[in-house]
Amino acid sequence: MKSADEQLSVILRGVTDVVTKEDLAAKLKTGRQLIIKLGIDPTASDIHLGHTVTLNKLRQFQELGHKVVLIIGDYTAMVGDPSGRTSGRPPLTRDEIMGNVASYKQQVSKILKPDNLDIVFNGAWFEKLTFAETLKLVSKFTLAQMLEHDTFDRRHRDGAPLSLLEMMYPVMQGYDSVMIKADIEIGGTDQRFNVIAGRFLQRESGMEAQAGLFTPILLGLDGKNKMSKSLGNYIALNDKPEDMFGKVMSIPDNLMRNYFELLTQVDMAEIDSFETSMKDGKMNPRDVKMRLAFEIVKKYVNEAGASYGREYFEKSFGANKAIPYDAHVYSWTFAGDETTIGELLKAVNAAASNSDARRMVEQGGFYMNDAKVADFKRPVKKDEMPFTFKAGKKIFGTFR
Repeated sequence: MKSADEQLSVILRGVTDVVTKEDLAAKLKTGRQLIIKLGIDPTASDIHLGHTVTLNKLRQFQELGHKVVLIIGDYTAMVGDPSGRTSGRPPLTRDEIMGNVASYKQQVSKILKPDNLDIVFNGAWFEKLTFAETLKLVSKFTLAQMLEHDTFDRRHRDGAPLSLLEMMYPVMQGYDSVMIKADIEIGGTDQRFNVIAGRFLQRESGMEAQAGLFTPILLGLDGKNKMSKSLGNYIALNDKPEDMFGKVMSIPDNLMRNYFELLTQVDMAEIDSFETSMKDGKMNPRDVKMRLAFEIVKKYVNEAGASYGREYFEKSFGANKAIPYDAHVYSWTFAGDETTIGELLKAVNAAASNSDARRMVEQGGFYMNDAKVADFKRPVKKDEMPFTFKAGKKIFGTFR
């Protein structure tokens, strides 16, 4: 096993905050195998690249010889993490949650090694808690403590609804740390309060407090918002290689360093050289982005997939492009004789809402049969099928 200092140099890449660095260093200096915790709530069927920032950090710990415990939050998912939200999440049913679990395991296996890995469900302990034990657990927290949570404090001050159920979430996440005796918990910067809740509960239980490592939030394809399926600005881990490559090529240039650092294993010195060369005009940002897209697809698919994605992109969007519409065929069932452009764009994940779709059309980004459509209100009639379409720079195909 590497020395504590050598491990720190690996672990701290892409980490924005540590609680506390002294605690982390002390744990590494013991020379023992540490228990590294990450909790994932199966609230959707897809894992996207935003989720992999913490998963990649787990893989680094595995490579250093430590044990990773991935907690599938089958019970916390019934509450939903309120961090950063202005309103409560719609609760999921048990069937919806378990339907997502199998997909999560398959996708996680693309990043984490099977050795030094335990995958557990927090229902294993929550379903056994009696009501008396639950009351004892929540009695350890005060309202003042809960209002230190930025989201809770903001909603309380704004007079927005804030339920007792949502306040249970950090308590439950903290209890997870007690049950697996976590040494280190990893999370995005939005998880700081929840990780500190785990430190508090571990101390209350007579245990040594875990250290917390926080990674930055990965911005999505729009360059403005957190990568999110609900916003439609995400790259799914199960995307086809050509789709993954094309989506990476669509990100704003100012996100490239962030993506290189958090999603690839490219050496930091080389990343620095890319930035310098682009500023000096020695490298075209498009070429750097091509390298980024190749590295990401190679990491999450394989090298052959990355080569195919690059060839597909160059064929579709190069100087002599010939868009392969037939490579993506979509079926559409009309409820009547026509439908709206908005519904079609949402169906192919080109827009998350009607307002997004309207914006795309009004900015000249939607084509039918190679003809630009400028009127968002234009109906799409049943007798126009089949037709080819192009939405923005990366989504195209044929509706039949």
